[in-house]
Amino acid sequence: MRRGETRVRLTRWLAAQAEAQRHTGLLWAPVALGAGIAGYFSLPAEPPAALAWGLGALALAGAGLLAAFRRGGLPMLAMLCLLGGAVAALHTGRLSAPVLERTHFGPVVGRIVGFDRSQGNRLRLLLDRVHLPGVAAADTPARVRVVLGDDPDPQVARPGARVMMRARLTPPPEPVEPGGFDFRRWAWFLRLGAIGYTAEPVVLAEPHPGGLAGVPLLSLRMRLADAIRGQMPARSGGFAAAILTGDRSTVDPQDLVGLRASNLAHLLAISGLHMGLLTGVVFACVRLGLALLPDVALRLPVKKIAAVAALLAGAGYLALSGASIATQRAFIMAAAIFGAVLVDRPALTLRAVALAALAVLLWRPVSLLGPGFQMSFAATTALIAVYDALRRVGWWQALARGGWRWGRAVAALVLTSAVAGLATAPYSAFHFNQMAQYGLLANVLAVPAMGLLVMPAALLALLLWPLGLQGLGFGLMEIGIDHILNVAGWVARQEAPMTPVPTGPPWVLGVLTLGALMLIALRGPLRAAGPVLVAVALAGWAASERPLVLLDPEGRLVGVRTVAGRALSRPRGAGFAAQVWLENDGDAADQTAAAGRAPPGAPWRVALPDGAAVLLVEDETVPPALCGAAVLLIAPRASRPPAAPACAFVGAAQLARGGAHAWRAGALAAPVTTRATEGARPWTRRPAAAAR
Repeated sequence: MRRGETRVRLTRWLAAQAEAQRHTGLLWAPVALGAGIAGYFSLPAEPPAALAWGLGALALAGAGLLAAFRRGGLPMLAMLCLLGGAVAALHTGRLSAPVLERTHFGPVVGRIVGFDRSQGNRLRLLLDRVHLPGVAAADTPARVRVVLGDDPDPQVARPGARVMMRARLTPPPEPVEPGGFDFRRWAWFLRLGAIGYTAEPVVLAEPHPGGLAGVPLLSLRMRLADAIRGQMPARSGGFAAAILTGDRSTVDPQDLVGLRASNLAHLLAISGLHMGLLTGVVFACVRLGLALLPDVALRLPVKKIAAVAALLAGAGYLALSGASIATQRAFIMAAAIFGAVLVDRPALTLRAVALAALAVLLWRPVSLLGPGFQMSFAATTALIAVYDALRRVGWWQALARGGWRWGRAVAALVLTSAVAGLATAPYSAFHFNQMAQYGLLANVLAVPAMGLLVMPAALLALLLWPLGLQGLGFGLMEIGIDHILNVAGWVARQEAPMTPVPTGPPWVLGVLTLGALMLIALRGPLRAAGPVLVAVALAGWAASERPLVLLDPEGRLVGVRTVAGRALSRPRGAGFAAQVWLENDGDAADQTAAAGRAPPGAPWRVALPDGAAVLLVEDETVPPALCGAAVLLIAPRASRPPAAPACAFVGAAQLARGGAHAWRAGALAAPVTTRATEGARPWTRRPAAAAR
């Protein structure tokens, strides 16, 4: 009898909890869709296109039937999960493009369709309509990116110009450690088939370059960026051109360092903040202007007209700024918010955020894996949830009345920066391996200038430009930009402005995000599971260990984790692998310092805590005497192991088959390799020449 009563009570409790969640289904729709997308990207092999089409059709039919019979819940979420995987697979196939098969050194001809700066502040050209002598047209990449040794003649390197140069091109590189960031996947979804470098001049390939019709917006952006820089001093002009046109090529490198160290670099990326500020200013100005006209205000839907004007302004900003992925995502979110205004629904709600996330994921599923998507939606979701909760707090509402109104505005400013910073901190730390010590302070001091002065002044300058009065707007912009850059520089000069953070296991962000969403979206006692999952994720991150030994895919660098930090086998060369390893370790040392952690002598040898040792031999032949039972012997140039080997051995053949290697403590005989973990995906296919 007691058992029956317990079962009845449990059933009633579960039914009550299900009823409490009845109105939260839309909030979980992007979670289900994202789960399907994440599942697709974790597959060991690429599914056939026919299977993707079939699953997509099944998911749509199932969702349609469930909607027709007013059934939702878990079955609908399951359909969305299937749809996410299918959409991701079809999106991958749609972007298929040739990837360079082997290193190319020689003439490169192509049309300029993009400019930016490398990490070393070198100008980079993005080329399409590429021609590589000696490479078949079917094997020629759709796009290549070339870093220039010196800035070219502006009359040559202009949008739409067909140029020629001698360059060294290589296929997109593979990860420098198993499970690490895969540049090949990122390049695949940009249809980027090769990257390279040239130290020689760039010349016109045709006397009168054509193709400008294909890049009119880029040409307009470049001309506008030059005009903006002509209106302001170099320092503030470069920043202004970056936030209005997306051209960051003239931002002062020292300012870039300061912006990153102060956690203000997001002000340069045209994303949700900029789109929100611009469309918000347009919405407020149009609505206020029309409200001042009684005849118009009484006869027309002023609020909806303002929303349409804001959407048009956002679309123009999207085109003018280069329509980067982050800007497109921001426009979709703005469209969801102002679309809600047009249909007389509350604008700033979690439902609007969910609809925007659904739109972004359906349009570009790979966005789910990027820090931009994760941080943008984390901040927006957290802010809406917090301010929605504050509506039910009496003392917070009381601050809006009487003499405390300005105090509440200041408190809201600090609270917004704090909530956004806390919401995005785990994602920033996971992807960039660092946290800004003074990020909250810097944002509180700088972001108001961006919202109250810089963006409104930018809009004023653009509106007054046809009248020749743009100087007023640009003058105000200069004041705000100088303040932002001064704050960034002051923070960067503080002692240890950045704290390095070791990377965590891949599951951490998923569990942490699920826990945070459960806390926000669920109703009733089930919400208590949210903080538990967040704690589990953070504990798993803290307890995770980095690999004991790492070997880069070309065999040029070995890194061994020691008590003092990772010891590297060389102070120069393979610098990218060294930088990534140290950053993933949460180690602030540079390559030279890390190389000094290994004892001197040849061959390079580092002892492990358990008494074993790692040896690196650069010769083509390995003396058998070096090989012992407790030795990991790495010989990248050796074609065969030493006679009767008694040690774990990695030579040229193992390196060619496995790529980058990683060894965990106590498992020197069982390395994990990139090729074993990456799967057979379109972006991991190895050229035939490299496979041999």
